[in-house]
Amino acid sequence: MSIPTDGVPGATDRHLNARIVVGLVLGTVAGVVANAWWAGHPLLNGIVTYIAQPVGQIFLRFLLMVVVPLVFTTVVLGVVGIGDLGHLGKLGIRTLAFFLGTTLFASALGLGLVLLVAPGAAIDASFRGTLIETFATRAAETVAAAGTDLGVETLINIVPRNPLAAAVRGDLIAFIFFALVFAVAMLRARQHVDPLIRVLESIERTIMIMVDMAMRMAPIGVAGLAFAVTARLGLGILAPLGWYVATVLLGLAVYQFGVLGVVVRVAGKRPPLTFFRDIRLPMLTAFSTASSSATLPATIRTAEEELGIPRTVSGFVLPLGATLNMNGTAFFATVTVVFLAQTFGISLPPGTLGMIVVLTALSAVSAAGIPSGSIPLIVVILEAVGIPGEAIALIFGVEPLLGMARTSTNVTGDLCAALVLARGRAGRPTDVSEPAP
Repeated sequence: MSIPTDGVPGATDRHLNARIVVGLVLGTVAGVVANAWWAGHPLLNGIVTYIAQPVGQIFLRFLLMVVVPLVFTTVVLGVVGIGDLGHLGKLGIRTLAFFLGTTLFASALGLGLVLLVAPGAAIDASFRGTLIETFATRAAETVAAAGTDLGVETLINIVPRNPLAAAVRGDLIAFIFFALVFAVAMLRARQHVDPLIRVLESIERTIMIMVDMAMRMAPIGVAGLAFAVTARLGLGILAPLGWYVATVLLGLAVYQFGVLGVVVRVAGKRPPLTFFRDIRLPMLTAFSTASSSATLPATIRTAEEELGIPRTVSGFVLPLGATLNMNGTAFFATVTVVFLAQTFGISLPPGTLGMIVVLTALSAVSAAGIPSGSIPLIVVILEAVGIPGEAIALIFGVEPLLGMARTSTNVTGDLCAALVLARGRAGRPTDVSEPAP
């Protein structure tokens, strides 16, 4: 089911994708040129600080602003639309199994690739020391903030003491739990909640129009975000870390377009090229914002309008996927941990490597769907396997670029999951055979 927008073009504008690409390219090229000619110049720093960064952040915040009400309405209406607790339970089990299986596969793929390429062997001691010194302050702050996020508290915190506080903190896992419980309660009181359903449908429709308004800003916002990153970092840092960057980007591309493409063809019964063409808007939005949470409005809209996925599936699977299904993050975390071990000359036995695969998959579930949200959890894994947490400083220079790439993979994985799970609903294979009109 798609949400009508009464003529508002926004995300349904067929030219929007081209304009976002143009904005991304122009912002990147301008940033690289500016860094090459005026790196460190006060004027360039002022442009980044007072123009490019604010423009990009306003766009990002506009998207994040609608995430909480959108998550609540889509989850509740999706569950209510299922109409039966038995069907809800089956969909939930299949969803979690799909998330876990694909995330573990992504972690294992990352392990195999980083062991094959061994990018850490290309880092010499002098450059390693320079990076650690350059990013020492940020590394110390990250290590201090890492805590013990992989402990039993992670499970306990799924149940929020205050759902409004969880929403304010951006703790979507806890907030989604509240929304699920609320929706189940509505199912049990179905004869009394029809007015509430109509109110939530009106809210969802309004939120979708707000998403359209935000997406009109996308080309300019994307250009600002791209310029801010490249103007500060340039391309010089890519040379010494080139093998590491190439390993991550190559692996993400193989997983996103190869592995998920096969899943789409075999389990989703859809041509991969058609699938990737239809989801280009959320892929571009994810790449430019580096936030699966900020991309969620575009993801839901694309799932319903371009892929024809019913709301009963998209409203349940995609908000969960934005917080739990982090395939790209799991791949990135595995490659990063082993790369840093190689850089410091630490030999990891097979048992430890297996533990890294499991820990990165679990940490991906706990990672926040915001830029650099996985970094504190990677620090936890580093220290768990005997690597100093301060080693994370080595990747800070290239992490923004890799964060953009892995977020695009995460969002693609969410849409792949929704497609497959919609196709697998009992007796409803035609729900996703053609895009919704």
